[in-house]
Amino acid sequence: MAKSEQSVDFNALMRKEGVAPIRREERAETAHARHAGPAVQARRRAAEGEPDGLGLEIVERIGPHDPLEWKRDGVQEGVYRNLRLGRYSFDARLELMRRSLPQARDELLTFVRECMALSIRSFIISHGRGRHPDDDASLLRSALNQWLPHLPEVMAFHSAQPQHGGLGALYVMLKKSDQQRQTNWEQHQKRR
Repeated sequence: MAKSEQSVDFNALMRKEGVAPIRREERAETAHARHAGPAVQARRRAAEGEPDGLGLEIVERIGPHDPLEWKRDGVQEGVYRNLRLGRYSFDARLELMRRSLPQARDELLTFVRECMALSIRSFIISHGRGRHPDDDASLLRSALNQWLPHLPEVMAFHSAQPQHGGLGALYVMLKKSDQQRQTNWEQHQKRR
């Protein structure tokens, strides 16, 4: 058989049989795409429409002199008061000053995952504070106020005390890890 006799329009044959080609968006995510850099991840999240509340569009702008505060239901008042007053040991610090919103978001997500893996319960975010509501630092503060409640690991946050950065920093408390929960339970059982 000659080569010219074998050549058939494969796509035409498939359409004739009712087979449609696979669309690009239905393909599986490859390992390369999962480990892409922050810029690629940011573009991918923007294309997906940010269903998880971590979008780059600021819904509510926070003034540069307004404190940031939030706690999840179930956080005890005494625990939140100690966080607000800076009485916990803060075992880590995340510096986000002079970062773009996509960079800050990617660093925040990575940092929270690392803190959970290392059983770090509370940390400080240094984000800076602008003089006007439209300054980059003020936009970052507003973005953090929007993003943090959407992270399931975050239990509470509050603007820091002056000695830790004041309105240009945040105290953040994370959920207890399984190991911390078990240790806490054992301590309470010994008291009984």
